[in-house]
Amino acid sequence: MSGESPYESIDFIREWVRDDNEAATYDGRVQTRFPPEPNGYLHIGHAKSIFLNFRLAEENDGVCLLRFDDTNPETEDTSYVEAIQEDLAWLGVESSGPPRYASDYFEQLYTWAESLIERGLAYVDDQDAETISTQRGGFGQPGVESPHRDRSPEENLGLFRQMRDGAFDDGSKALRAKIDMQADNMWLRDPVMYRIRRVPHHRTEDQWVLYPTYDWAHGQSDAIEGVTHSICTLEFADHRPLYDWFLDHLDLPSDQPRQAEFARLNLTHTVLSKRMLRSLVESGHVDSWDDPRMPTIRGLRRRGYPPSAIEAFVERIGVAKTNSTVEIELLESFVRTELNQTALRRMAVVKPLKLTITNWPQDTVVMLDAINNPEDPEAGTRQVAFSGELWIEQDDFRLEPPPKYYRLTPGREVRLRSAFFVTATDAVLDDDGNVIEVLATYDPETQGGSAPDGRKVKSTLHWVSAPHAVDATVHLYERLFEAEHPGAAGDDGEARDPRDDLHPASRETHQAKVEAALADVAVGEVVQFERLGYFAADLDDSRVFHRTVGLRDEWANIQKRKKS
Repeated sequence: MSGESPYESIDFIREWVRDDNEAATYDGRVQTRFPPEPNGYLHIGHAKSIFLNFRLAEENDGVCLLRFDDTNPETEDTSYVEAIQEDLAWLGVESSGPPRYASDYFEQLYTWAESLIERGLAYVDDQDAETISTQRGGFGQPGVESPHRDRSPEENLGLFRQMRDGAFDDGSKALRAKIDMQADNMWLRDPVMYRIRRVPHHRTEDQWVLYPTYDWAHGQSDAIEGVTHSICTLEFADHRPLYDWFLDHLDLPSDQPRQAEFARLNLTHTVLSKRMLRSLVESGHVDSWDDPRMPTIRGLRRRGYPPSAIEAFVERIGVAKTNSTVEIELLESFVRTELNQTALRRMAVVKPLKLTITNWPQDTVVMLDAINNPEDPEAGTRQVAFSGELWIEQDDFRLEPPPKYYRLTPGREVRLRSAFFVTATDAVLDDDGNVIEVLATYDPETQGGSAPDGRKVKSTLHWVSAPHAVDATVHLYERLFEAEHPGAAGDDGEARDPRDDLHPASRETHQAKVEAALADVAVGEVVQFERLGYFAADLDDSRVFHRTVGLRDEWANIQKRKKS
């Protein structure tokens, strides 16, 4: 291998490539591809394939191409093409040249299909899709050969050309490979190669009424582009014999690519089905594809996940041969670890409660130094205004505190972050008995947060000066799905609809008071709200913040429970 892998241990895919290089299988050449279908948005599951394909090429001084497998015009759209390219750029990967499209090869694919027909390896079937599917049989059930299977190559070729010319209705005929209707592998039971669909294509428009299936287009597109190692997820393992059969029977322009499969990424509390994600958007359970609760790359970006943390997570879970499910807390731990190093600290009060310091000099404002990031000394300090009228969190005061409650309560002294010690003296209630204002006194000798006499307090609170506060909207998030495995079978063994496991209160919105420095935050910037977690300024409105992750390391707690 020419480059160094960032992975701690070499995985079986890298061993495969290394062995090929040592055997000069492709004369030391490594070419991979990332081949999304432009029928939806990328999600966290795609990130595993993205980083595997692109980094594998980089490590071997090779080539990785972005190719859109756009063979289904009914579900594809240019907006998806543009979004996928934007997401890849944000993740920090770059195609070795301009994007390719399976539709670039429609003419070559058609020519190859004619060559299979001429050699008696493909035929036109007049049966509809439902009949073809039924006659394929099933595991342990024999397939039924089509009554049109033994048409002559000449007749098949004439019909196929008429199909291209639009002589037949949609779905009335299909081109099938002639392989083995009794094969144990269902994908070899005369698979469909072409179907008639009068649907405009996002690139070729109305040029074609005949479209190749994914299985027919995929391997041949690899061969046209010169791919050496076609890396897929495990659900394509059964497709591999078909992938090889097509390539074995064609006159290829380069060395024949080979396919290998790895386990896809599954996360707890998460659904990664495009169909299900689309239903969440269309049914209004989420706002859009980039809703911060969505596991899409666009949703994670809006929520404030750093792309480098996503890649570090992917490296950590590695490349395996068997499917498994990873705790979402592990992903969050990588996000938290990075943001702890990079995010500036700021103070924000999400659920505001007025705190009035009764012995504060009237009309006096003091500018205090506050540390921007204790993990990064070069981040320096900032000036924060302090006055006699503050906002604190509602949860930081109790008239009647529960056991082990160390925050403000009448008669108790606490520290205000970077400011003074204060002692609650009284509270103002509304007509319903709710606390609407806390009265307190401060000790002027404790500026900076420590007492000259060495006395200690058990709690430090964040705060915002009321006259200097900036209004902001803050979204707090819980899991989109409450269940660890959404849609998993219940005690009766029956699978359920994952939507039945949706969290009814996955988003909580508050009108917050934040320190003045947050008025200048850039869109998309992530900061740490002291004591509350990491929050990302919205990509469209920097006065809106999304909680990225909390401060508590839930992954570490999971590991402790596993050891106990």
